[in-house]
Amino acid sequence: MKIHQLSLFLENKPGRLGGPLRALAKEGINILTLSLADTEQFAILRLIVRDWRKSQEVLEKAGYAVATTEVVAVEVADRPGGLVALLDILDQKQINIEYMYAFTFRREDRAVMVFRFENPDAAIQALQASGVNVVGGMELFERAEI
Repeated sequence: MKIHQLSLFLENKPGRLGGPLRALAKEGINILTLSLADTEQFAILRLIVRDWRKSQEVLEKAGYAVATTEVVAVEVADRPGGLVALLDILDQKQINIEYMYAFTFRREDRAVMVFRFENPDAAIQALQASGVNVVGGMELFERAEI
């Protein structure tokens, strides 16, 4: 149920984002979703790709330091208050969210969010016990190709 995410530190200057994205594109690697967070001097680029191992090799060969992190993709009701209901489940179990971002695709009335939890196993257990669909890697990649 956990998904591998690649994270890269980039200098926060014009043109720096294109480097790793070009390296992946050159190898025919499609990015399913990404997040970019910045500080004054650096940025963290987070990517989810189908073949994270190959992507990591490509990026490292291109000179980037790449960290791999486990994240959890979760279906969220795509309506006002949908995310709040999910957060209430996590709050009741005192599960900390380190960060989150959204996928650009959805199915019917459900969106998919990516969460980095302090304790991903506890989060998965709490969410599933409450009837929330935690999206596995294969399902996620199949959805992305719709």
